Amino acid sequence: MTPANKDKFGGNTLQLSITADIQPTVRVATLLGACCFCGFLAYSQQPSTNPPTQPGTLAKSDPADTQPRRILGIVPNYRTSPSLANYEPISAKEKFVIASQDSFDRGTVILAAAFAGEAQLTNANRAFGQGAAGYGRYFGASYGDYVIGNFMTEAIYPTILHQDPRYFRRGTGSTWSRLFYAIGQTFWTHSDSGRMQFNYSEIVGNSTAVAISTAYYRDNRDVGDAVTKLGTQIGVDMAANVLKEFSSDLNRKFFRKHHDN
Repeated sequence: MTPANKDKFGGNTLQLSITADIQPTVRVATLLGACCFCGFLAYSQQPSTNPPTQPGTLAKSDPADTQPRRILGIVPNYRTSPSLANYEPISAKEKFVIASQDSFDRGTVILAAAFAGEAQLTNANRAFGQGAAGYGRYFGASYGDYVIGNFMTEAIYPTILHQDPRYFRRGTGSTWSRLFYAIGQTFWTHSDSGRMQFNYSEIVGNSTAVAISTAYYRDNRDVGDAVTKLGTQIGVDMAANVLKEFSSDLNRKFFRKHHDN
């Protein structure tokens, strides 16, 4: 067996290629695992003594039902709505406000920094290099992915296509039904008229963001890389929807624990 070819950076080309290929899978698997954990916590809660809320109606006011601005203290949660009751569309300006809040929240900066560290550790883009300067390039690219993706999927395309970028929590039913509902919201959304339709803003918006990202990802510019990145981004958004669906359950659980203590 002949030795594996070495690239100009002295690394093993085959190993680096495999590492870069599995990185998106590891990222999505980690996020989905966190979502399953959230679903388990919601499922494990004791039944409430309050009468169940009928579909299409708002629950009684409860401090724990307030939508947290960040899930688990990190993930931005500005576009989650607690109910579809009394639906009213939002203006184009409000859509851009939501995108700005999600993009410039400290949680987004933390997530970008974490994923930049992961990418540098796996040498996902060798052109970025290593060291502090290399990490700066990884961070800039990672944060750019978040900002561009947010504005494309939450502001620009929703405004053009008259779609609502908000996530409307179901809040009732079994854990599995809520999980499937949250996943489905990645592909189906509400138009400004309130009707359900295919979520073009999510798919086309993320596709546009991936196309733009080829300008600064010099090592990942072929069709296969673009498809992988698009699938990863949709998977990340899917996991985020699951977290948003159960965010109030987690908030209620910890709120009551704090209250009891």
